[in-house]
Amino acid sequence: FAFVANLLTEVSPVKDFKQSDSPEVWPKNQNKQRRQLRRRRTKTMSETYDYLFKFLIIGSAGSGKSCLLHHFIESKFKDDSSHTIGVEFGSRIVNVGGKSVKLQIWDTAGQERFRSVTRSYYRGAAGALLVYDATSRDSFNALTNWLNDARTLASPNIVILLVGNKKDLEEARDVTFLEASTFAQENELIFLETSAKTGENVEEAFLKCSKTILAKIETGELDPERIGSGIQYGGAALRNLQTRQRSINKPDCTCRV
Repeated sequence: FAFVANLLTEVSPVKDFKQSDSPEVWPKNQNKQRRQLRRRRTKTMSETYDYLFKFLIIGSAGSGKSCLLHHFIESKFKDDSSHTIGVEFGSRIVNVGGKSVKLQIWDTAGQERFRSVTRSYYRGAAGALLVYDATSRDSFNALTNWLNDARTLASPNIVILLVGNKKDLEEARDVTFLEASTFAQENELIFLETSAKTGENVEEAFLKCSKTILAKIETGELDPERIGSGIQYGGAALRNLQTRQRSINKPDCTCRV
């Protein structure tokens, strides 16, 4: 299947040259491009974090996955949202328990015809938001299939948070809080209801999942150095780790022979 991965970048793209630009403004445009590229490289080099977590957003089409991602990245509702084709990507650095964590988030298409493509993105994910539409019984009934895919294809210790989206549409609700909470308990999931439109609990959903992952790292249940864990040390954590290793390897005294 051919698909398009829409990248939600953190900086504005460099302006392309147009044939309508007159020759006398080309040097000015080139200088502007160089300055923008320098700023982009400087931002990348100065971007430090302790950990990087790979996240998934999974669930049926129309449940509001892309709107959740957009609100988390841009802090606003995406009015003109359409069904995702393949995958979309976004990233953001957040503070979790005093640690700086970069979340790399893959929003997967919910349509059946893209399932064979999106399953490849499950590998090595540390966390996932399993999203259903609180006004759609069908999206709730499909949760078991999505959950089985995540636990089969992703990291064995993946942390999954169940998200009941469209909480603001209370009059159209088709799935009660109680039955969703029961499903979460039976499947050992964290559970929250959110509204991508109002922003209620959107940030909390990502942070709660991240806090659980971080807690498992600190207890040794998750090892960032294990291949496929979905976790990487960032530059700050690597420097701290190297400093501790040098301290351990450094002899306490100088012995003379």
